[in-house]
Amino acid sequence: MHFPYWNDEMGQEIMAAMGQADAMLMGRVNYEEWAAFWPQQEPADDSVTGFMNGVRKYVVSTTLREPLAWNNSTLIAGNVVEEIAGLKRQAGGDVSISGSGTLVRSLLKDGLLDELRLMVHPVVVGSGKRLFGDGLDHMPLELVESRTFSTGVVYLTYRPASARDDNGQEDTA
Repeated sequence: MHFPYWNDEMGQEIMAAMGQADAMLMGRVNYEEWAAFWPQQEPADDSVTGFMNGVRKYVVSTTLREPLAWNNSTLIAGNVVEEIAGLKRQAGGDVSISGSGTLVRSLLKDGLLDELRLMVHPVVVGSGKRLFGDGLDHMPLELVESRTFSTGVVYLTYRPASARDDNGQEDTA
């Protein structure tokens, strides 16, 4: 669904967001798909290829024993919450995630996600995977920024909000 709506405007926004990160976090499925694609791409003048192949990559998986041979890849297989919390404490830029819905849900549940950037496409899909499925409790978010691309895609940036009651008032109890 993503590619019919892709244009330079969206690409520039994604590259700007990626440029703030000095590491990527991904789940096994996403990692295996990208590791099969990006290393074979010609770097030439393509800053996306250079970024993807050069950035530090942290792969969260309970089934991989060691990451594939993609440059700068590290496996996180032990205590995921502890290891990711440790990554967040390190000096440097952001750690970004692209895709990896299961990992995003887990990070939200464990309070390890600082910001959530969503692209809402102007299409109704009647079936498929849900980003926020069962098992994730009610979690208030605060809209930080929104932007509408010329293709109709809406780019939303949220952060976890402080606890609020059912009337939208901050819960101070």
